[in-house]
Amino acid sequence: MAYHSIVCVKQVPDTANVTAEAMKEDGTVNRAALPTIFNPEDLHALETALEIRENYGGTVTVLSMGPPKAADVLRDCLFRGADRAILLTDRRAAASDTLATSYIISQAIKTIGEFDFVFCGRQAIDGDTAQVGPQTAEKLAIPQVTYLDKLVSAEGKTVRIRRNIGNGWEIVEVQLPILVTVIETANKPRPQAARRVMRYKKARVPSELAMEVRREMPDASDEQRQAEVDRRMAALKQANYPVEQWDLDDIKADLNRCGLAGSPTKVFRVQAIVLTKEGYTDVPPTEEGVRQMIHELVVDRTLG
Repeated sequence: MAYHSIVCVKQVPDTANVTAEAMKEDGTVNRAALPTIFNPEDLHALETALEIRENYGGTVTVLSMGPPKAADVLRDCLFRGADRAILLTDRRAAASDTLATSYIISQAIKTIGEFDFVFCGRQAIDGDTAQVGPQTAEKLAIPQVTYLDKLVSAEGKTVRIRRNIGNGWEIVEVQLPILVTVIETANKPRPQAARRVMRYKKARVPSELAMEVRREMPDASDEQRQAEVDRRMAALKQANYPVEQWDLDDIKADLNRCGLAGSPTKVFRVQAIVLTKEGYTDVPPTEEGVRQMIHELVVDRTLG
């Protein structure tokens, strides 16, 4: 039996290269100052879907919610083997928390249509909440299996999945369709394929074309720029590039559940922690040693 997999991917700030410019004066994250990367565990989710297609047949659709620049990770997915890519970008979705994000993603998945699997990375490195996947499953009213380590078998609408439970594994049997979150030990993501890079490197979504035309034609009128965007978009469609751009209207989203209006989460404070101590402290494995270590941590305000 062939399976249709939808993979949710995200472009995230590279948290391994945080600098002083990464924080705004109000204590929030200055995302524009951070380089962006493909969320690591989403790569493992993509690889799982590609392996299922190889072993059982089917198709792989990738979906990303973000600004126009997020199309970069969609092209990466095409380079690695995805069949179809969809960018959901809309200024009205800005400031969405996990509740609003999962609602928007669930609406997009419903718009895509029938599916067997929805794969997500366990969590994104910019938030580390691990909430969007499970919340999306709830809104789709389908079963969820978290922490996939291996797809054991798939027979018709029944699949068996081995999931990591921290101190071991368990194998669960579940009926499709399902949503699955994938951890980094599940597989080794394949590299980009040179032929697919050459084939899809020029794939663009309309918002990207608009920015390119604005840079290249700074003195042109709005009508001239739009005409050039339309011309380039027609050429891309003729080339049959499998990348699309949607907004909240396309997925029939309730705007009261999107963006800031649909996000009850409030960030109290974002802090940059700088570790200044050098060297190390040898703590003797005794009750007194542990007591002294805790005392030092409290005095240094590491704890308390």
